[in-house]
Amino acid sequence: MRTVRTTAELPWLIQGGMGVGVSGWRLARAVARTGQLGVVSGTALDTLLIRVLQSGDPGGHLRRALAAFPVPGTAEAVLDRYFVEGGIGAGELYAATPLLTVDPASPARELTVVANFCEVWLAREGHGGPVGVNYLEKVQLATVPAMFGAILAGVDYVLVGAGVPGQIPGIARALARCEPVTARVDVEGDDRPHELGFDPASVLRGADPGPLCRPRVLAIVSLPALATYLNRDEETRPDGFVVEGHLAGGHSAPPRGPMRLDEQGDPRYGPRDTPDLARMAALGLPFWIAGGQCGPERLREARAAGAAGVQLGSVFALCEESGMAEGLRRQVVERELARELTVRNDPAASPTSFPFKVADLPDTLADPETRAGRARVCDLGYLRTPYRTERGDIDYRCPAEPLTAYVRKGGAAERTEGRQCLCNGLMSAVGFGQRRPRRGVEPPVVTIGQDLGFLREIAPDGGPYDVETVVRWLSAGLVPQAAPV
Repeated sequence: MRTVRTTAELPWLIQGGMGVGVSGWRLARAVARTGQLGVVSGTALDTLLIRVLQSGDPGGHLRRALAAFPVPGTAEAVLDRYFVEGGIGAGELYAATPLLTVDPASPARELTVVANFCEVWLAREGHGGPVGVNYLEKVQLATVPAMFGAILAGVDYVLVGAGVPGQIPGIARALARCEPVTARVDVEGDDRPHELGFDPASVLRGADPGPLCRPRVLAIVSLPALATYLNRDEETRPDGFVVEGHLAGGHSAPPRGPMRLDEQGDPRYGPRDTPDLARMAALGLPFWIAGGQCGPERLREARAAGAAGVQLGSVFALCEESGMAEGLRRQVVERELARELTVRNDPAASPTSFPFKVADLPDTLADPETRAGRARVCDLGYLRTPYRTERGDIDYRCPAEPLTAYVRKGGAAERTEGRQCLCNGLMSAVGFGQRRPRRGVEPPVVTIGQDLGFLREIAPDGGPYDVETVVRWLSAGLVPQAAPV
């Protein structure tokens, strides 16, 4: 039986989880091979599974992972349904992904288990380094089945952000024992969360997965206040924290106090948004600092402040093992080195209402003309919000879906202004965008951090670099700086 790593073995580097598919199994495995924590993104893995299988599964990697799934009949059913030898034709559409709902019998739940198993299994294959998976608290319908799939594959760490992950430690304990769990799902219009049950036995169908290990849980927070709240009770207390600043890519917490925008239209952050690291250290749990922390000196400063190390995303998003489409990676690097890249912390782009980093690249959703030419479609639905209808049922809506549909479901029209379909855009950014009849492939959206100065040190000529180069460069920060003579 595998055991959880001891405090002495804590990694000094966490490769941040980046969805959709940017921190895929190849990247996480490469980082884990160095002894540091490689993290796969757990967002939209069911869609990625379907589209890779329909693309012919080059290299046979998913088929190899499916062969290891503890319920062979389930894996075979997935292969029969989605695998296409040689891949679908250039003009064919990818199969639709079944949408997750509050219905315990939803077929999407089992597919989510299988997809997360495959991703983590591949990330762990062939080495003994630590592997984690990253989830968003906002994507509540997927979290429990996704986590069970990751635990079946032997995941070492579960990292959860974009909300208050107070229920995650208890769920992780129960799932590792294959016990039924009940998760709380927020429903607009209800005073209390909806309780959604999940029984691992419904997936295992009598199969014995062997002994499972409860993964460490790391809560991603922006300030010590949330960390203190989670630390108050054994049921909500994680094993550690990632303290993420607003320079990090993807979603970020809004500034404290009234929302004020700068001349670019980005939220203004102030002293109240700077975490008190001494207060974090006083909690007595390990923590890592994220957001603009890339470089040996930043690592040295973090450890001097009591942190176990740093979490980095952007430097890995632009390396060779990244899942981001090569052409998009190259554009980001070239524009940044030419000092022509703008990365906005757009307060309106995400359907979640959290600020979201968007790189200003042509022919992506950052381009107003490209954005205006895209038909509003919501067919992946990961960021949909459950709400209570007038009839008392639970339905789902997203401010990035067609305006008439959103308003018909009771949504306020003003909430749709500026919203972008991140589900489809991020899927396209890793090369698996849906093909639309008469409209071509969905345009991508590229998210990256706002501090990319590391490129001038690690890749000053714009050439490619790999994970080992990054880890070797950063490790200089583990050596105390010599005092001046």
